[in-house]
Amino acid sequence: MGNTFIEPRPTPLALLLLGHDSDPGSERGVDCPGDLPAPSDPGLVERARAAKQALGDRVYILGHHYQRDEVIAFADVTGDSFKLAQQAAAHPEAEYIVFAGVHFMAESADILTAPDQMVILPDLAAGCSMADMAAIAQVEACWSTLAEAGVAETTIPITYMNSTAAIKAFTGRHGGAVCTSSNAEQSLRWAFERGEKVLFLPDQHLGRNTAVRELGLSLDDCVVFNPHKPGGGLTPEQIRSARVILWKGHCSVHGRFTPECVDEVRERVPGIKVIVHPECQYEVVEKADAVGSTEKIIATITAAEPGSAWAVGTELNLVKRLALANPDKQIVYLDRTVCYCATMNRIDLPHLVWALESLAAGTVVNRIEVEADTAHWARVALDRMLALPGPVAARD
Repeated sequence: MGNTFIEPRPTPLALLLLGHDSDPGSERGVDCPGDLPAPSDPGLVERARAAKQALGDRVYILGHHYQRDEVIAFADVTGDSFKLAQQAAAHPEAEYIVFAGVHFMAESADILTAPDQMVILPDLAAGCSMADMAAIAQVEACWSTLAEAGVAETTIPITYMNSTAAIKAFTGRHGGAVCTSSNAEQSLRWAFERGEKVLFLPDQHLGRNTAVRELGLSLDDCVVFNPHKPGGGLTPEQIRSARVILWKGHCSVHGRFTPECVDEVRERVPGIKVIVHPECQYEVVEKADAVGSTEKIIATITAAEPGSAWAVGTELNLVKRLALANPDKQIVYLDRTVCYCATMNRIDLPHLVWALESLAAGTVVNRIEVEADTAHWARVALDRMLALPGPVAARD
């Protein structure tokens, strides 16, 4: 029998990592169309500058804090996802909103901007691993499990800003609201005024940290719903006894910090203070000196005493930028192992140049459009958040 050559095919995981093929059920692994400039092209900066100048006021570029410096250099405004979505809505004169961030952020911008504005994501494979952890079919199945346990009618869903438009819409349809990391406490209090339980998704750590540290609930009041196990891996009694049902999701960057990281940096740098994002594990947050959203981390470091030392537990691009902006302080990354947000870093200068040059040439690429009914109910959930008491400057 002769040998038969079988051409190897990449695995689904390889497709996601490479950003090829299509996966409509995920924020990542979708087609990356177009011929990109070579990353080594020495003229990329000038090409980006020329394309942006040609577009003028027709384009408004949003740059998330976690973006690389070469992209941030061309942003008209920098911030977290919610601030950037609000900024997009505040510039109705811009025909194109180019979002240097990830997919769920661009969706939020599309929901909040005018119908005639077009939101562009330079690389469609720039998704969010946390948002991917809560697919709409999984969440609907979870809700059915809650209904079978007899608690769906008294459960209020709260979804983190870092979720897909479909999940935000689900939340809106079921009487819930969106939250950010700085107004999660207000969101949970609001929910408990309307129901007996909260389904918090997709980040279990933000939900747990808020419920226990801010609302005074116990760790035993929280259970984790695992969408990959029958019934979420919970018994009906566990569901009925819980106050907060946490979705089994996490941030791939913040989830890597451990209590040992805190211990190690304290030994290495005497007197150092540790500040972390609330997406970190509960045990890490408990060991830190301060915890807060991206904007709070920036404000805290900026206002800190000259000569003070800080270990920051959040995405590396932001930590590097904070260190450069505060030369009078010692600022280090909390973990010795460097970790960028891999999907955020898909937005690089070649993709930005390609998107801007395409728009300047009259070709709309990578437009993010949220279906009308989904957008409506997602907007309902967002508006409920905006109506919460307290400062509107809610940040992720």
